[in-house]
Amino acid sequence: MMAGAGEDVRVLFGAAVRAALDAWPALQIAVENGFGGVHSQEKAEWLGGAVEDYFIANADLELEEVEGFLGELMTNEFDTVVEDGSLPQVSQQLQTMFHHFQKGDGAALQEMTAQINQKKCKVTATPLKTAEKTDVAEDDVDSVEEMEVKEVTATNDGATTDVVCPQPQPSDPDPQTIKEEDIVEDGWTIVRRKK
Repeated sequence: MMAGAGEDVRVLFGAAVRAALDAWPALQIAVENGFGGVHSQEKAEWLGGAVEDYFIANADLELEEVEGFLGELMTNEFDTVVEDGSLPQVSQQLQTMFHHFQKGDGAALQEMTAQINQKKCKVTATPLKTAEKTDVAEDDVDSVEEMEVKEVTATNDGATTDVVCPQPQPSDPDPQTIKEEDIVEDGWTIVRRKK
């Protein structure tokens, strides 16, 4: 392989790695929601170069090593533990790309990059409002506290869909089970076992 051809394949490998990471929903969510702080986008761009360099420096990586490396980067840089099952898939994809790079197969790298870009999902997080009752004190027992829940939706065409997940509604305690002598001065309620 000539030096110029090797550099071209390296550029194609880098582009393929970045495409795979850009299409990874876990990373998209982390960047979109600023899990990596104010520089989340810069960290995501750096991640592509770091993964590329990792493969170049370690020619005979096992799938578990790639998974561990990606998982560690997501945890350290984005405070995100990836538990959606995508880590092994992305790791396998990156490893396949690296094998094409090692063989000097630029056409296969270009094809993989094109397929990834074609299938790329746009992931969005939609805030949902729910109400939660809190027992703060006797006089404002009925106060309602707003909670924000993030709903994540992925679509292939870039459009977003809103799916509403039912939130469990807290039930009010049975008024007959709480007696006045069970409510102490500071607003706490004594819970007794039924006989």
